[in-house]
Amino acid sequence: MNPQTINLEVKDSSNVDRIDSYLSQQLPDLSRSRVQKLIEEGNVQIDGRICTAKKTLVRQGDRIEINIPPTQPLELQAEKIPLDVLYEDEYLIVIDKPAGLVVHPAPGHENGTLVNALLSHCPNLAGIGGVQRPGIVHRLDKDTTGAIVIAKSDRVHQHLQAQIKAKTAKREYLGIVYGVPTSQHGTINLPIGRHPVERKKMAVVPIEKGGREAITHWQILERLGNYTLIQFCLETGRTHQIRVHSAQIGHPIVGDPLYSSGRSVGVNLPGQALHAWKLTLEHPISGEIIEAIAPIPPALNKLLEVLRKRTS
Repeated sequence: MNPQTINLEVKDSSNVDRIDSYLSQQLPDLSRSRVQKLIEEGNVQIDGRICTAKKTLVRQGDRIEINIPPTQPLELQAEKIPLDVLYEDEYLIVIDKPAGLVVHPAPGHENGTLVNALLSHCPNLAGIGGVQRPGIVHRLDKDTTGAIVIAKSDRVHQHLQAQIKAKTAKREYLGIVYGVPTSQHGTINLPIGRHPVERKKMAVVPIEKGGREAITHWQILERLGNYTLIQFCLETGRTHQIRVHSAQIGHPIVGDPLYSSGRSVGVNLPGQALHAWKLTLEHPISGEIIEAIAPIPPALNKLLEVLRKRTS
């Protein structure tokens, strides 16, 4: 985005309003948090005086100048990596992420990520929701497949993240686990934090020791001998949440290199047998409900076929 200057005059004094609230209403393409940052950084003037307090009240006749600086340049490069698009419009895009694709750059994965691919597919994505993670609303582990939504504007990004925080966005997964739970369905409510010794792993950690609330709902879809196909529904979204919770109750995800103790199922999998199957959310602009379903990937289908043959 190039630098931009916007001039406004407050026309109506019937409702005295805070400057951040007023500008959010007048500038729908900018989220309230973005507006507040512009104010805090001295980019807003009222009647020629710099305003840095977001609670400043505006009144009829006030002349407001907003200077929007250029978006901080990305260190990331756009890469033409093929994307499997489940849904797309001018506001957001839902991708069916394959196994092996890292969502955003990190040490050891500076390129070849979903973000690099998105910068090529959506040229105006730069800077939305954070320079290094443009447009990313939530994440999937490298070897977890399935539906992930990306915002194309700051306001849409904020709206989608608010849905996830308020638990109105629904994220459903399919996973194959070792063993067969004794119940048909259940809820795992155990806080998750960084493993105290193995720093690449997460673990169940008490809240008083730094863990964060983590809630996973599950139900059995199919019993497959000594394996089970389970549908998971996330209420929270902690790192490795389903993988940690499944392992904690004694039924780790098949093929999970971190939490399944190296057990093998005899089928070559590109990652753990966990798939973000369905994503349901409210469109931030139209208000319509979007239901994006990511087809079960071939490797997971093959595993299901093998297990069904074994039990037939």
